[in-house]
Amino acid sequence: MHKFKNTKIKSQLGLLLIVLGLVSCIQNSEKVDNLQYVDPQIGGVAPFLQPTRTRMHIPNSMVRMYPDRKDYRDDQIRSFPLIVRNHRSQPIFNVLPVAGDFPENQHPVSAWDQELEFASPYYYSTWLEDFNITVEYTPGEKTGFYRFNYSDEEVKKLFLKDLSGNDWNLNDDGSLTGTESFEGMNAFAYGVFDVQGEFSQVSVNSSTINSWISWIESSKKQINFKYGISYISIEQAKRNLENEIPDWNFENVKNNARGKWSSVINQIEVEGGTEAQKRSFYTALYRSFERMINITEGERYYSNYDKTIHENERDFYVDDWVWDTYLALHPLRYILNPDLESDMISSYLRMYEQSGWLPQFPQLYGDSPSMNGFHSTIMILDAWRKGVRDFDVQVAYEAMKKNALEETMVPWRNDPACELDTFYYENGYFPALHPGEQETVALVHSFEKRQAVAVTLGHSYDDWALAQMAKELGKMDDYKFFSERANNYKNLYWKEKGFFMPKDKNGNWIDIDPKFDGGMGGRDYYDENNGWTYLWNVQQDIPGLQKLMGGVDIFEQRLDQLFRENLGRSTYALNARFPDFTGIVGQFSMGNEPSFHIPYLYNLTGSPWKTQKKIRMLLNTWFKDNIFGIPGDEDGGGMSAFVVFSSMGFYPITPGVPVYTIGSPVFSKVTINLPNEKKFVISAPGCSVKNKYIQSAKFNGKNLDGPWFTHDDLMNGGTLELVIGAYPNREWGTNKKSIPEFFQYK
Repeated sequence: MHKFKNTKIKSQLGLLLIVLGLVSCIQNSEKVDNLQYVDPQIGGVAPFLQPTRTRMHIPNSMVRMYPDRKDYRDDQIRSFPLIVRNHRSQPIFNVLPVAGDFPENQHPVSAWDQELEFASPYYYSTWLEDFNITVEYTPGEKTGFYRFNYSDEEVKKLFLKDLSGNDWNLNDDGSLTGTESFEGMNAFAYGVFDVQGEFSQVSVNSSTINSWISWIESSKKQINFKYGISYISIEQAKRNLENEIPDWNFENVKNNARGKWSSVINQIEVEGGTEAQKRSFYTALYRSFERMINITEGERYYSNYDKTIHENERDFYVDDWVWDTYLALHPLRYILNPDLESDMISSYLRMYEQSGWLPQFPQLYGDSPSMNGFHSTIMILDAWRKGVRDFDVQVAYEAMKKNALEETMVPWRNDPACELDTFYYENGYFPALHPGEQETVALVHSFEKRQAVAVTLGHSYDDWALAQMAKELGKMDDYKFFSERANNYKNLYWKEKGFFMPKDKNGNWIDIDPKFDGGMGGRDYYDENNGWTYLWNVQQDIPGLQKLMGGVDIFEQRLDQLFRENLGRSTYALNARFPDFTGIVGQFSMGNEPSFHIPYLYNLTGSPWKTQKKIRMLLNTWFKDNIFGIPGDEDGGGMSAFVVFSSMGFYPITPGVPVYTIGSPVFSKVTINLPNEKKFVISAPGCSVKNKYIQSAKFNGKNLDGPWFTHDDLMNGGTLELVIGAYPNREWGTNKKSIPEFFQYK
């Protein structure tokens, strides 16, 4: 009997273990959907300039929506757009549901409640306090779907807001159509309701027409509205809607959008880290899919670059600010989706063929000549060297060379070269004016100024990239010519001052305070940042920069000083002069793109551990998972891509050099599911909030002595193993001999 009981207990125990094992297997087989960590409200309040937007869209798609308000603090929503013209702002076809007897000769707005808003990349909901209406939204690629949930048995209205000359019409079949003109082009909307109503128009003033749709009190409380957008015609907008949302199933549209987001977000899987780090990381990854956008409709697209409808071509992408995105966002796509990147570069080349210039800030309506430099050249070289080559490289080279030889370098201008460019070609630097000296060149922007030092440094990098592309293509005369021009940055290094400083047209130094001088944003000499930031903007020739400074040791000392140097004045005074100079640590600005590579420069000194320390500190300080979680203008993925790279533990320090340098991962394991079906894994099992210093490293089982690996290493798949500890190993990865050959392209 006793034996029987033991046997029975053992049998039951065995069965229990089997069941538990099966449960465990099932649980392990169900991967976590990392989409849950994405919060579009992170960064919703900016330090000074533009916040991120609570934005819903499908990755890299035409239709993007966010509630029209100033930022997360603004307690009033003015409207909900059907689409926005670029990543940052400019909503068009704006609507707002209204209830009750609101006067039709006024513009309605409504308060909202932050705690009653739900936002994800694929679904949005908020409550309009003034009208007791809940709004829901889910996006398609060229379409969208709203649900307006009215609560009371009263008149239900929809306000159609006019911002820039809308032409709204409610047609006999109950469809709503609209045309909106902007920047020399048109957008078209076609929408339908599942409840038809009465339509009225009210003229508010001679220049603004605002339209109202009203439904009778007995109509159902939930009114559905789905729509298509086109840049070709209203008929095409209707086709876009019929193709994407043929029925009234809101959940189908929502689930489709969720599925597309899930596939791209889960391309990178992480283990370890804190909940907050995952939220910051995956939200940054989501932001990295905001631009560029595909405006191809069926097999056609309208290009405002030549004001023509094109048929049977590759997908056409617009909306990019390459001054911001060449540093990290484009390089991230070279890894995650090189085919998409090829389509984007091909789009750049078609814009060149259609307009005559290789664009720098290609917007929907044409190139916006913002900032300075021809950094599309760097982007294309970087793509080529990283194996992204499905584009016409001869056309690319022609375009790059034409910009370098014929387009003006004057910031914020799209014009042929002027006398300042001729001076640059002949003298090797952009001439500056003395403080108070009157501008003599009409082409110079009245606010943006000459930015003489920033222009010289930026175009030195551009010319280096053009020289390298010439070498890749066997154009050795061009290689020699542009290599010589790439050294122009050296002409503005004032050794006694230890900074890149301006010179006048006679070759005389202009003795300024590099911390503070140069007018608003330092634009007379620098751009948005001061001389401390631009001291390091020679990432294409780090050995040359070290030599200018007097060697590696002094280079490292100056890096230390950068993060420790005081402002030299009140924060108030600095902010008033340099509003873009945000995320400050000493004289380092985390909130502006020219600074991204700087903390990684320690990897090219004797102290890689300082890179590990700085990167962790910067991520922990400036990229929290809350509404203040972006320290500067995010610029549609430009800054977020830095967070993605740095959180994984590596960074492309020099676009154009197919090498990554290692920082300090915040996760114990990162797996990148590559498009070639291989995997790249960063394994750092000792990693934690405290443990950030690399003790030793292996790549595919072999000791890794330096803090870098190549793009081919990554794309071929493999494992980077990092042993992490709480205190630095000052010997690992030190640059005792010289900078590796791959950082010395000549």
